[in-house]
Amino acid sequence: MKSILLIASATLALSVTAFAQSPAPVSSQPLAPANGPVLIQHGKIYTVGAAGTINDGDVLIENGKVAAVGQNLPVPDGATIIDAKGKPVTPGLMASYTQLGIEEVEMVNETNDTKADQDLDSAAFDVADAINPNSTLIPIARIAGVTRSLTAPVMGSSVFYGQAAVIDLGTGHDLIDKRHAAVLVTLGPVGSDIDRGTRPDTWAKFREVLDDAREYWANRAGYHRPGGSRDQRSARIDLEALGPVVKGEEPLLVHAERASDIRQAVRYATANHLKIVILGAEEGWMVAKDLADAHVPVIIDAQHNLPNSFSDIGATLRNAARMDAAGVTVTFMPESMNPAQFARTIAQVAGNAVAYGMPWDHALAAITKYPAEVWGIADHYGTLEGGKDADVVIWDGDPLEVTSAPTAVFIKGAQIPLVSRQTMLRDRYRHIDKKGLPFAYR
Repeated sequence: MKSILLIASATLALSVTAFAQSPAPVSSQPLAPANGPVLIQHGKIYTVGAAGTINDGDVLIENGKVAAVGQNLPVPDGATIIDAKGKPVTPGLMASYTQLGIEEVEMVNETNDTKADQDLDSAAFDVADAINPNSTLIPIARIAGVTRSLTAPVMGSSVFYGQAAVIDLGTGHDLIDKRHAAVLVTLGPVGSDIDRGTRPDTWAKFREVLDDAREYWANRAGYHRPGGSRDQRSARIDLEALGPVVKGEEPLLVHAERASDIRQAVRYATANHLKIVILGAEEGWMVAKDLADAHVPVIIDAQHNLPNSFSDIGATLRNAARMDAAGVTVTFMPESMNPAQFARTIAQVAGNAVAYGMPWDHALAAITKYPAEVWGIADHYGTLEGGKDADVVIWDGDPLEVTSAPTAVFIKGAQIPLVSRQTMLRDRYRHIDKKGLPFAYR
């Protein structure tokens, strides 16, 4: 019953947002033709890069890329001009740790590809095999300014639970930006609904699997020869998937909430030369120096102010601000109750962090530049700089203010219609008093 109520609440929230967010054009100019240049003029350009913020600035988009950013840019032949009228212009936002593209309806199995077999550890479970570009949740997120997502499995009763991928939220058929972005693991209890055993049980399993992976990759050729050594208890496909991890090429995304769990994960990663990112980190502020010294980023939901379990008794709304002040790279995830359904709220999460002490520009970077750096896509996404993908959003107000909304969204240079299933339902039924409507509308 609780899950049904949560789904109903989420659906209602989405519908309310759809009615409140009536997309209005930024100017009367027509949409840009395919592959034609677009010049956004007279905006307050938050580049989130070396150029900082440019008042009365322009952004030129050509061939899917940011061609130039500055003031008084020349107008290319045939360009479509959009007058931003002094409104904010930012990079497209990124939501880290969602299930966008792999979950439609949580309680309908055929639309939910978020979880491996609950009785098996599966580092090889790869969400990229299930990305659905026609998911109705993707347009809901992108008309809220979200243009990239770290799509990842959800936690089960195992220790390893699969591989995450970075996707763009464009309108094409192949949304995968980076297939193997991280392998997810949890090193502590996650609540009474999932029985993972004690921390020593979890750590013993975790160490064994990584030791198996190191041994496997050290003797991989012999493993595949007839009669080769196969002493590892772990499955071959999982050992294959963990190769980039044990080589330090791909991060482990480690779910940990309690300060002692985070500290132990950081120590293990440092001793074994692993890259890690901490997911959750409700008590991260208590070990912020450890995280900063080890250059370990975190993904948090900045809206948590009360503990959900004994693992996060130290939860506070000032978590993001305190870690940021200590030098930790902070990135944000959407509302953790259901990140797929709430991916559209990522700017609101960042805004809440600002309300409790995080600098505004750091909060914007936490949903643009910082996740691009953490997930290895900063060479083509995350800032408004020449040569990068033209993920650009024009806003009608402060992007981190809950009442603001995009008036134009570009993903890889393509202007995205501000339409979702919710807006179509809104438009279908908002004038049911009109005469001559079909019977189904009555």
